[in-house]
Amino acid sequence: MRIAIVNDVMMAVEAVRRVLAAAGGHQLAWVALDGEEAVRRCAEDTPDLILMDLIMPRMDGVEATRQIMAKSPCAIVIVTANVSDNTSKVFEAMGAGALDAVNTPVLEHPGAQDGAQALLAKIETIRKLIGAPSGARPSQPERSVNGVNDLSGTLVAIGASAGGPAALATVLGALPADFSSPIVVVQHVDEQFAKGLAEWLDGQTALKVRLAHHGERPVPGIVLLAGMDKHLVFSAPRQLAYTPEPVDCSYRPSIDAFFKSIEKFWPGEVIGIVLTGMGRDGAEGLRALREKGHHTIAQDRASSAVYGMPKAAAEIDAAAEILPLDKIGPRITSMLAQKRKTNV
Repeated sequence: MRIAIVNDVMMAVEAVRRVLAAAGGHQLAWVALDGEEAVRRCAEDTPDLILMDLIMPRMDGVEATRQIMAKSPCAIVIVTANVSDNTSKVFEAMGAGALDAVNTPVLEHPGAQDGAQALLAKIETIRKLIGAPSGARPSQPERSVNGVNDLSGTLVAIGASAGGPAALATVLGALPADFSSPIVVVQHVDEQFAKGLAEWLDGQTALKVRLAHHGERPVPGIVLLAGMDKHLVFSAPRQLAYTPEPVDCSYRPSIDAFFKSIEKFWPGEVIGIVLTGMGRDGAEGLRALREKGHHTIAQDRASSAVYGMPKAAAEIDAAAEILPLDKIGPRITSMLAQKRKTNV
């Protein structure tokens, strides 16, 4: 796993770093010396796991956990000098989203080995919980014989253009608060309006909607919206990035570029959706997803504000289903519910 360390005491940082290095199979993502720096670093490069201290200057571990879980969520374990002496803060941090707590291992201490094993046991538990690989991250996404697997759950990927904001509000508004899959949206919109769109959509659904950050990984219950004048793509398994490539796309961000990166890097199943919009962006990418065995949906003519992109998808047989706008959200929910029943 890629693991970050947040602690203002360099001796503690070194102790944790040595434990990770000795164990093998983990990569140190970055080190932050206080909670404020951790929030910023996590937004820029979201790791698999953060080992978070409690007592730090500028921003403590509780507030840092709260902000990270709101802005760029990932697994967090509290690693502090003495858990039993800080139980109230530990519980507060867990209430903010931390998963567990453990004492900081101490260098050259009689109980150093026990402390190291306790930390590694917590890390292994989290690894199993989030489905991260036990060894080094593979350079290519893992796939089963039919092109998909269940390691990362089902990604819901949505592309929209003209008429998209209202259509997105309808689709996202139909999803339940306990929706169990990550959602990433590429909407053709100027960068200066993207933040306002995310805030508006956040008020239209029970889910949390915010702009996607470079380097983060989608998680269930959070809707990530492309928010820059660059293409939002997957640059590695489960990891998003902003890139100027390809430079010859008519749209920035490009839905085709996004969908094609999903086909290349997302290691789980996908539901790809093209909503109302002018032009043909998204059609080729949707077809690439369908050809890999993923389920694809296009909005129908009658409910589309502009029947351009969904029409292009229908013309090249990229969509497995063509549905009215108000049926798309319930269809996604029912499909995922059926998958859960099948996997039980």
